[in-house]
Amino acid sequence: MITFDTLISADELAAAQKSGTPPLVLDCSFELTDPQAGQRAYEAGHIPGARYVHLDQVLSAAKTGRNGRHPLPSRETFATAMAAMGLDAGMQVVACDNASGMFAARLWWMLRWAGHRAVAVLDGGIAAWTAAGHPLSQGAPMAATPGSFRLQPSLVATVTYDEVKANIDSAGRLVLDARAPDRFRGENETLDPIGGHIPGARNRLFKDNLAADGRFKPPAQLRQEFDAITQGRPATQLINQCGSGVTACHNLLAMEVAGLRGAALYPGSWSEWSAQPGAPVATGAA
Repeated sequence: MITFDTLISADELAAAQKSGTPPLVLDCSFELTDPQAGQRAYEAGHIPGARYVHLDQVLSAAKTGRNGRHPLPSRETFATAMAAMGLDAGMQVVACDNASGMFAARLWWMLRWAGHRAVAVLDGGIAAWTAAGHPLSQGAPMAATPGSFRLQPSLVATVTYDEVKANIDSAGRLVLDARAPDRFRGENETLDPIGGHIPGARNRLFKDNLAADGRFKPPAQLRQEFDAITQGRPATQLINQCGSGVTACHNLLAMEVAGLRGAALYPGSWSEWSAQPGAPVATGAA
């Protein structure tokens, strides 16, 4: 089977499921304001064979009050969790959700962080699956047979709070903020105690990666839009962040689709940044 490492269409996934090496489908549906809504949505209807992955329980570690709203677990803990769900080394994974990739992209990035390249996001999510006429299942899938996956060298780059703070003066990298423009400007902040953005950052709302049908825009269009924001900087000079390290992964996925590879993630993002005493904060559009 062809390896998919960015996006996979509903029809491509349906065909892969009928092959001799079906992919591991992981449903990441979630709602930030109702952490159990994704589990309920999964139980009401999911892609046949899919297993549910909870953002707070599997894709995040415990919060300390200073490490953000969705801190990363250790790479070892995450790799163990993926093996327990049936992941074998080299196995194709398809991440999906009910939010056009908003949460599936987090799993996509984390699997690459664990060294697994064969992972793709279902383009358009579960809505695209049903729109293409494919069925949903209810209830829980069969118990997983533990897989052989073991932690591998990371395929992605991360930066820390200290590195992002030092970059304000050096300006060696450009920070892209995936949050909504009003939150970037410091208005209407409801998720974090302080509004605003990292000084020098530019805003790229993750939803701007999508066309009207909820699927990702064509690669050339994405490339043009990112280059307009970054003035053509190479991806290795870019840092992506958001509120808590989730939707920034959507921008990282879009950049990969556009051929812009090598950008870093600031996992703690604004929720970590704004919790640090003395962290500089900017407001307004720039």
